[in-house]
Amino acid sequence: MNKEIRVIVIGAHPDEPDIYAGGTAALYASMGHKVKFVSLTNGSAGHFSQMGDDLVQRRKKEADEAAKRLGVIEYEVLDIPDGELEPNVETRKKVIRLIREWKADIVITFHPEGGRHADNRYAGKLVSDAASFIALTPNCVPEVPCLEKSPIFLLMPDYSMRPYYTPSIVIDFESVLEQKLLGCDAHATQFYEFAPWQGKFTEEVPELWADKRNFLLRGWESFFRVSQEMKPILEKYYGAEHANKVVYAEPFEMARYSRKPSQEEMEQLFPMFTWGE
Repeated sequence: MNKEIRVIVIGAHPDEPDIYAGGTAALYASMGHKVKFVSLTNGSAGHFSQMGDDLVQRRKKEADEAAKRLGVIEYEVLDIPDGELEPNVETRKKVIRLIREWKADIVITFHPEGGRHADNRYAGKLVSDAASFIALTPNCVPEVPCLEKSPIFLLMPDYSMRPYYTPSIVIDFESVLEQKLLGCDAHATQFYEFAPWQGKFTEEVPELWADKRNFLLRGWESFFRVSQEMKPILEKYYGAEHANKVVYAEPFEMARYSRKPSQEEMEQLFPMFTWGE
C-alpha cells in the first residue's frame, strides 16, 4: 500500500453511512485504509415506541457495533436531536472540525440541493458549505489546523434522490457484501423494528441470520444491487468483463463543489479499480 487513504462518511442519522456506503467503507478497511462514520443527529426520532435517551443510547450502541463489523475506526454521533438539524454556522464549524481532525482524503455525504428528508438535505448542505474552508484557510476554526489539500467530495444518493443523481463513481463491494449486511443488521431499531412498523410488515421480520440476510437483501435491494445506470461507470473503472459480472455496487456522484482529481490521484484514491486490467 503506497498511501493510507482516510475516508469520512457524513450522514444525518445513525445507520445511513452503513446502508449507503457500508460496502465501500468495508472495502477500504479491508485494504488497510482508515474510515470514520459520522451521524449529525442522534437518531432520537427513529422509533415508534422507544424514545428519549434510552433510544439515543441504544442507537449509539448499534452504531458502535456496526463499526466493528465493517472495520470502521470510529462511529461518531452528534448530540443534535433527530429532525432538528439546521444548516447554521455553529454546526458547519463542527463539520469543518470533523473533516480536518480526520485529515480526510475523501468525504462522502448527501446531496445539498435535494432529498425529501430535511435532515439529509441539511447534512449535504452543511458539508457543501464547509468544503471551501477545510484547506488553506487557517483563520477559520483556528483551533484545528487546516488541511494543506482539499479532500474530494462524493455524494450518496439518498432514498429520494436516486431518480435524479448521475453516478460518476461506482464501487464493486461484492467481496465485502457480508460485512455490509452485518453492519445493517447491527441497527436492529431501524431494519427490524422502525422500518417494518412504518411499512406494516413487522410480521415478516425473521429471527435467524440466514433469513435476516435475505430479508435485508430483498427489502433494501436498491441499496445493494447494480442498476442499469451504474453499468457504464463500472465498465469505465473495472473493464467490460469485470463489470458484466458485478451484482453488488454502491454509486456516488462527484460533488460539483469538489475539486476534480487527476487520473494519477484517482488511481491512488481508488485502489479497488482495475481500469480494465
